[in-house]
Amino acid sequence: MNTAGGCAALLACRGRVARLSLIAIVVVLVCAVVHAQRAPDWPDTFDGRLEALALIQTLNAGILSSPSATAVLERWCADHHLAEPPVLVAARVKTINRPATAEQRARLQVSAADAVAFRHVRLRCGDRVLSEADNWYVPGRLTAEMNRQLETTDTPFGRVVRPLEPYRQTFAATLLWSPLPSGWETGAEALPVFTRGTLAIPESLFEHHAVLYTSRHAPFAEVDEVYRREILAFQPSR
Repeated sequence: MNTAGGCAALLACRGRVARLSLIAIVVVLVCAVVHAQRAPDWPDTFDGRLEALALIQTLNAGILSSPSATAVLERWCADHHLAEPPVLVAARVKTINRPATAEQRARLQVSAADAVAFRHVRLRCGDRVLSEADNWYVPGRLTAEMNRQLETTDTPFGRVVRPLEPYRQTFAATLLWSPLPSGWETGAEALPVFTRGTLAIPESLFEHHAVLYTSRHAPFAEVDEVYRREILAFQPSR
């Protein structure tokens, strides 16, 4: 028996097994990400559309009435079991930069010479992107530690500035998609044709523009938030 040849064959076999195992792990991870990012599986029926509309408007109203969108989204993630643990992470997109306009500086009550920082993030709960946001903020109205966290970590803005006891004033709220047309309840608009298949849900559902103020009523940030279909990424009740 050729011992050296047998050992070489065994090592080669182990190498192939290791490569196949690695490929299998990669495939599983890719499939998990694709599953997390695909459109929610809602039925295209009247009941399915009505439930989706009620949920969208519930979250919309919750954010409009809360001082912190971060807290509302994190609670939504937990209540609907979108991830475990249900913790929001702000994935920063450093390639996007949008300087503050003159109108934004006026709302923030800063001059053209004052520094206004920018942060573009995708708020994730697990693998699901629940919202995408542009955030302009005045570094001079935050603490050094807050600025450090915003510049170097993936901590959501609302969590970083919580010590300021902030509140929001929303100056624009837009419903980007509705499962049922406006006026459906009175018959003013015809109902869509229900395919009874899977409801086609677009990526963006609603958008908020808001200014954030400290508890002493000093504006320190402006946000443009687009809430995405992954907020519905759970099993409908019907």
